Amino acid sequence: MLQGISDRVRIPLLAATVAFIVHVVCNPHYGFHGDELYFIVCGQHPAWNYVDQPPVAPLLAAASQTFGPSLVLLRAVPAMFAGAGIYVTCLIVVELGGAAYAQALSAIVVFFLPVLTDFGMKLHTDMVGLWSWPLLTLWIVRLTKGANCRLWIAIGLLMGVSMLSKYSVLFFAIALVLGLLLTPERRILHSRWFVLSVLVAGIIALPSFLWQVRYGYPMLEILRAVQHGKNVMVGPVTYVGQQLWISGLLAPFWIIGLVWLIRRADFRFLADAYALLIAMMMVLHGKHYYPADVYPYLIAAGGVQIEGWTRELRWVRPAIAAVAILLGLVFFPVVMPVLPEAWLAKYYTELHSLLHTTSKTIETEHRVPAELPGDFASMHGWTELTAIVERVYRELPPEEQKQAVVLAQNYSEAAAIEFLSQPKLPVISGHNQYFLWGPRGSSGEVLICVGANCGDVSEVFRTCSVKATLQAPWMYPSEYDIPITVCRGIQQPLAKLWPLTKFYN
Repeated sequence: MLQGISDRVRIPLLAATVAFIVHVVCNPHYGFHGDELYFIVCGQHPAWNYVDQPPVAPLLAAASQTFGPSLVLLRAVPAMFAGAGIYVTCLIVVELGGAAYAQALSAIVVFFLPVLTDFGMKLHTDMVGLWSWPLLTLWIVRLTKGANCRLWIAIGLLMGVSMLSKYSVLFFAIALVLGLLLTPERRILHSRWFVLSVLVAGIIALPSFLWQVRYGYPMLEILRAVQHGKNVMVGPVTYVGQQLWISGLLAPFWIIGLVWLIRRADFRFLADAYALLIAMMMVLHGKHYYPADVYPYLIAAGGVQIEGWTRELRWVRPAIAAVAILLGLVFFPVVMPVLPEAWLAKYYTELHSLLHTTSKTIETEHRVPAELPGDFASMHGWTELTAIVERVYRELPPEEQKQAVVLAQNYSEAAAIEFLSQPKLPVISGHNQYFLWGPRGSSGEVLICVGANCGDVSEVFRTCSVKATLQAPWMYPSEYDIPITVCRGIQQPLAKLWPLTKFYN
């Protein structure tokens, strides 16, 4: 079917298809991630924005669950972006002067780079950047090579959509513009089409910004909160080390690309953009994975350089590709849910020991480490929690069931119970977007409280009694053994108490 299509198209299509299929087969295991459940529930309440994320990921998550809970359909969404990102990476290789081998090698490295594999594994706000950041780069490179200036309008459209996916793309765009300004390629900015592209992006993102204004800039409030408690702050040296860690054993490929870009006058702006982006993340104490969608173009440059080095040694090329695959497989089980949990826990421990590091070295938040990698630990315990809460609810007298509402301490617990319970239980929480949804008309007279905060809640009820505790294998320690408490006889109207439940982080 692909006969007659040039390598410039055939290899990107083949690489993207293979990446998509592998993700679709490997992604839907263990269970829903707590964030995924939250995105689904948020997307079922369409809005221009949410307290802690723009709307694209939640809306895609909800759309994938139109016909009922399906982990396969949910995880097919990030798989699609992973495949699309690899397709665009291959096109970047062509624009940088590479041929078939550079395309194939770059596709392999991008697929196996641990942080990028993780982005394509679960539905999250980072997944769109797998495709949009490389595509922004591709179009900018084409403009520097003489493409029609009207391409700026497409860049503006893509930039606007990207900002509705994750705000960090704005820092990438700033880094690209500054990189251009530092080199002769700044000439492409001297165009009314560039100004129009900025206006287009701004118009698309404007409703999201106005939503933030309306609700008092909750995203800024969250960013301040996490930088003064939740997130781990690191210095510049450690941050650079983390960039190597999230690259696994494949970091040499993008480092080679970075050096190649520095030495190429026509593409040096891309190297400058990377350095500026990392510097901004250091200053702003961004998490180590925030700039990770930038690595495909560095890897593409690395593929071009390696192809050049091996032009007279073609027999070496298959060996280099094989080594890339083997190095990628080392970290593959800790970013793709392909191993049974017991095997993974042992492998994860051995991997840290072999590399002389601990999970604390690369943790981005202050929390007790789990036996499994963080993402995978967050895929456990939600069905068990929902089953326990359903049982506690069913044990209530019929007249109390009509009044009962579930109060969860965090959005993952709340979303799990709201989405997975059958029939749907009424759920409220003070955490992030749930706080803005309020008590949802509940009187709070009968409250099923989930989490460690139930002790505080008991002070405003006449009676409270613990009915169960959550115990499930492989889950995050912070969720293990949390109480499920039934409280009755609220002493003040729930609507009056609601402002006290606010918890943004």
